[in-house]
Amino acid sequence: MEEEMKEKIMNGLLSVAGVMQTQRHLAAIKNAFMSLLPIIIVGSFCTLFSNVICSTTPGFFSLANVPGLSFLGKLNPMFTAANYGTMNFIAIGCVILIAMELGEHYEIKDKALPVVALGAYISLCAFTATGKAVDGSEVIVANVLGRMYTNAQGLFVGMFASVAATEIYCKLVKSGKFEIHMPDSVPSNVARSFTILFPSLITIIIVSGIGMIFEMVTGMTLFNAIIAFIQKPLSNILTSFPGYITLIFITTLLWSFGIHGTQVTKAVYEPILLAAFAENEAAYAAGAPIPNIINTPFMSCFSTVTGAGITGGLIIAIMIFSKRDDFKAIAKLAIPCAIFNINEPIIFGLPVVMNPIMAIPFMIAPAVSATFAYAMTNLGFAGRMVVNAPWTTPPGLMAFLCSGGNIGAAVTQILCILLAFVVYIPFVLASNRQRVETEE
Repeated sequence: MEEEMKEKIMNGLLSVAGVMQTQRHLAAIKNAFMSLLPIIIVGSFCTLFSNVICSTTPGFFSLANVPGLSFLGKLNPMFTAANYGTMNFIAIGCVILIAMELGEHYEIKDKALPVVALGAYISLCAFTATGKAVDGSEVIVANVLGRMYTNAQGLFVGMFASVAATEIYCKLVKSGKFEIHMPDSVPSNVARSFTILFPSLITIIIVSGIGMIFEMVTGMTLFNAIIAFIQKPLSNILTSFPGYITLIFITTLLWSFGIHGTQVTKAVYEPILLAAFAENEAAYAAGAPIPNIINTPFMSCFSTVTGAGITGGLIIAIMIFSKRDDFKAIAKLAIPCAIFNINEPIIFGLPVVMNPIMAIPFMIAPAVSATFAYAMTNLGFAGRMVVNAPWTTPPGLMAFLCSGGNIGAAVTQILCILLAFVVYIPFVLASNRQRVETEE
């Protein structure tokens, strides 16, 4: 009976995970964000360099404020411009990359496709911006594209617009009913431009028309509606402590059944946590209070440090308390990988997968760690995350960089690994008894 129930749960999880991993829209979004990651890291480090090395703001910790190093302040415009060119155009990159990924699924590799998707997205954006003049009066500027449409604020709308535009475009192209056939004497690149002319025109008009009709009926732009009724509620859930802990449990539960939990849930949580990170990064660059505790680097630093399940704690527990030679041999091999937050050797070699004794602490340890880190951040001991360092950055250094050079964050990250170690100890001891019973 127990085995039958276990099999049903396993099949159910595999079914859900399979759908989420192979569903074309989620896969396109996930792959697009993977491609965006280097740009996000570059922008993050430019912000770090701008603030820690080049800032000349009085009272601000920066190398440029050290006597004799004031010349470093002259480099600030370079890092500020690089940050602006990366972090403030995430939504644009997202639209383009999703269209490319989804187009590949349909085997349509038209170079015009991402441009069409971008045009469709821009058609949903307002072309006026509101600001304040020097005297404090409100000024409305026409014929401009506000930063909120190009940076992380526009991610969710960009995702929807790109998916919708790409689906429409690909279906029109594949139908073959809207092609303009040119004589054979016309060069192929020119002929192709006419072939995709009507699909491009129809796609942008449909998306733009939907936006116009929605605004006429509701009095609210489609962009603002998606942010208000989809993006903000999801953000409030995932950046809240209960919502985040639930996400961690779901991710590690999938891992414990041999399913790559991070890849399955990434398409859902990454746009939200990335937007929360972008808010922090912008506030840090402006010298304003940092708004969010939970974001993408918070997850990397305190929930997946040394790998999903914080298995670095498991490795330490095995090396100290395990009496099993097989466990110790695998743990020794896994140490170099764990330093760079890679833990497949321990997950599949020990294994943690389909192993109830190890699966339980594997799910508990990240939740305990996240709870501790959240409390330390809330108390002000650990700095909030403002930089997105590469996920392979070693523990301690990662939190130090991600927090903009905060020692408390680095200490908290090391303590999180030690907490995971404490969580794993009873289960390593239980595995010792399990081995003895098996041998007897």
